[in-house]
Amino acid sequence: MPPDVPVLEVEGLAAGYHGIPVVRDLNLRVGRGEVVALLGPNGAGKTTTLTTIAGLLPPIAGSVRFDGEDVGGTPAYRLARKGMSLVPEGRSLFFGLTVAEHLKLARTKHSLADGELLELLPELERCLDRKAGVLSGGEQQMLALGRALVARPRLLLVDEMSLGLAPVIVERLLPILRRVAAELGAGVLFVEQHVASALRLADRASVLHHGRLVLEGPAAELRQRPELLRSSYLGDAVAAPQPQGAGH
Repeated sequence: MPPDVPVLEVEGLAAGYHGIPVVRDLNLRVGRGEVVALLGPNGAGKTTTLTTIAGLLPPIAGSVRFDGEDVGGTPAYRLARKGMSLVPEGRSLFFGLTVAEHLKLARTKHSLADGELLELLPELERCLDRKAGVLSGGEQQMLALGRALVARPRLLLVDEMSLGLAPVIVERLLPILRRVAAELGAGVLFVEQHVASALRLADRASVLHHGRLVLEGPAAELRQRPELLRSSYLGDAVAAPQPQGAGH
């Protein structure tokens, strides 16, 4: 695949439930080795966007291209085989299974070696024989991330990794996404409620409000424009000037 082809390219996406769109006319892209934050207030359509990209919801309109191939409507299990991994909100763990059993179930012929995975997530090593139900919230989130990384994804989707976790745990977890992009060459698209932390980590960010893209640009530039970010969360940024380079 030519290096200039984004690992993910979404164009004109309408997504929602029972034919009623929650997200409208969304354009989004993620390059190889790039980390992109998807931000916005509660109810903006962030989770709907991720679940549609991951194949858990069929698009109502528009296209979703993965490595240049139109995959809109492709079932999630097939996308997983193609190299797309989702860390869902709520983690979706099996509380009666151990950490090692979770990781074994996620293995494919292209899987990361145990040493590679534990180098990314060293805290999992001491938990391998423990059941998911007795892990701390931070350990459970590491397991959910580790299960997604076992398959050596080319695109990693992460929905609210920090949900319910103490800030000190979040500051340990989020940098792992940067390592995934740098060391595995994967594109990373993540939804995050901690805006400042997200913008420190991401290369670019997109802000949704009521299902529409109202602001996008390099994360470093958005960090310097807090008033523009505030207005985008209130829905006032559509007519506001975007940072230089936004959308390119």
